Amino acid sequence: MPTPENTHARQAAVVYNPIKVDILALKTAVAAAADDAGWLPPLWFETTLQDAGQLVTATAIARGADLVLAAGGDGTVRAVAEGLRDTGVAMALLPSGTGNLLARNLDIGFGTLDEAIHTALHGVDRTIDLGLASIVRADGVREEHVFLVMAGLGLDAKMIANTNSKLKKAVGWLAYVDAGIRSLPEIKPVRLRLSVDGEPERSVNVHTIIIGNCGKLPGGILLIPDAKPDDGVLDFVALRPRGPFGWINVWNKVAWENGVLRKSALGRRIIDLSRDVKDVTYLTGRDLRMVVEVPQEFQLDGDEFGEARSVHTWVDPGALTVRVPEGSF
Repeated sequence: MPTPENTHARQAAVVYNPIKVDILALKTAVAAAADDAGWLPPLWFETTLQDAGQLVTATAIARGADLVLAAGGDGTVRAVAEGLRDTGVAMALLPSGTGNLLARNLDIGFGTLDEAIHTALHGVDRTIDLGLASIVRADGVREEHVFLVMAGLGLDAKMIANTNSKLKKAVGWLAYVDAGIRSLPEIKPVRLRLSVDGEPERSVNVHTIIIGNCGKLPGGILLIPDAKPDDGVLDFVALRPRGPFGWINVWNKVAWENGVLRKSALGRRIIDLSRDVKDVTYLTGRDLRMVVEVPQEFQLDGDEFGEARSVHTWVDPGALTVRVPEGSF
């Protein structure tokens, strides 16, 4: 067994959300796998209401961690990624939530805990981009956060805010369907001014605008088909259904065209020949600024973040290293 004097032995740290994990099973499995792999005994850090993972991740790095395993939901993963931004220290995923958005988008399988730990200790490193969001609240307070998959303002954020936490725990991502139905009475367009990559501002009415570093939602829904986590740009999609059939057009675009037709060469030719669905608009860029007339709900990676008066999002290319299974990209 390696000792701390062995400078070649690697050090793993685990940042875990005690509400999301079976800590005894997790500690037993990680410690055994680390010992078998010749790593030092793992360092353990628990998240709290005061620290979602950013501070303890910084502590793990200061104590010599070569790898940080994030064990929790999407909020824990995002917080660990924020702590690891631009450090070069890799993050491994031990999916424990209902969304597991980054794992889905990087095609990291949802196998057993032992399989996830094996990927952490024996996988390969993949460099991906991070999204940054600077949020200004109604009272002028400014906050800055990272996101790995998607950020959103408007209806999608309102839907997430309306999600029943008990139902989410019981049925997973299907709880968002219930929240969507309950959000329908609140559906109304959001008027905002936006600018992409420093271009002149333009005023638009949308029901929701989503900024994507990745494109896949729970349930395999491909919302942003061209989004890639390592292309150095962000993808923006605005949903602005018009008339009584607008939401049908949105659903057909997302579920049928993106989810079905794009999977085959023939389907992609059909999309090329079909008329453009103006209820769904896609843009790409490195920088997006939005100012709303009335503060709106905002979300990051499926977690509600309250109301925002303005939002500035941009990409930090190659800012995060993620441990993935060999041959997965």
